Amino acid sequence: MINKRWLNTEKNESLFGDHSTDVALRKFKMSSTTMKPTIVIALGGNALLRRGQVLSYENQLENVKVAAESIAKLSEDYRIAIVHGNGPQVGLLSQQNDAFDAVPSYPLSCLVAESQGMIATMLAQELRNRVDCNVSTILTHVDVDKADPAFNEPMKFIGQVYSEAEAKALAEEFDWSIHQDGDYYRRVVASPAPKNIRESELISLALQHDNIVICCGGGGIPICTDENGITSNIDCVIDKDSTASLLSQQISADFFLILTDGDGVFFHYGKPNQIKLDIATTEELKGYAFDKGSMQPKIDAMINYVENVDISIGIITDLHLALDALNGTAGTKIVKNKFYDDSISHQQNDGELALA
Repeated sequence: MINKRWLNTEKNESLFGDHSTDVALRKFKMSSTTMKPTIVIALGGNALLRRGQVLSYENQLENVKVAAESIAKLSEDYRIAIVHGNGPQVGLLSQQNDAFDAVPSYPLSCLVAESQGMIATMLAQELRNRVDCNVSTILTHVDVDKADPAFNEPMKFIGQVYSEAEAKALAEEFDWSIHQDGDYYRRVVASPAPKNIRESELISLALQHDNIVICCGGGGIPICTDENGITSNIDCVIDKDSTASLLSQQISADFFLILTDGDGVFFHYGKPNQIKLDIATTEELKGYAFDKGSMQPKIDAMINYVENVDISIGIITDLHLALDALNGTAGTKIVKNKFYDDSISHQQNDGELALA
């Protein structure tokens, strides 16, 4: 278990309710005898490729530099495990795979493994240019249940965006399932729930030795075990936020951060009366429905983590504001219980909750 002595709860004072930067910094500052708290970061696809960008190595590398700059600021005071997405990348690999018909197509699970290496090498390179500690990458396998109903209802977006006509033509050519994603269309694949991360003990050991660990990329390489105990890969793409949540639970992480392109969770998002939630309990978030293909997995991942780790703080924030969010001045915190009276009446809102 992670040593939680760094969390100051004297006189019912808590990070959960205090947004002063000075107080937050005082609470988080590590002494020489206290173990650094552990963070699991789920790095969204926006960190690697902005919507509409050409999926080139050069574009991804420039975006990775931005992500590495933000994460590097945390390395002095925190132990860090990074779980990155791979939706655009695994979609591209799949198209390249299908286009070359001289060789039978490789299974999607192998393409997930390829994307782990491809993205991790860029992240590791740019982090090593910015931090003094070791940066390790771990090829990671994640158990799923082959009877998971998600295999009958593909909802996970992969690949680039298309017009409706383009998407339908590609679906016809390659036998894809497609769904609308905002103003565009994308391919969707099965995304079963992760059950166990095979390399979690190795990840924990690397963190204890002060490595920044890049792991569980693209949600992990999906595997399943049959009734005879034989393990094999299975075709799907696991949601990276769900796997990051599971990793946070298996290693008892102190924080779980989802870094995205918006600073938290909002009421009336995108409207003149939008209100950002600085803090929300898991019970409050359970009362709202989100888009199954994008928002709901993030909320579910946060709820699962916070409710299954004794002392835990979940944070959803902008990629550029990770340190500010940890210091209490940005993002939305997800907790079991609030330690102060909320300024927004939960009952007064109309149920239109959105993740930026």
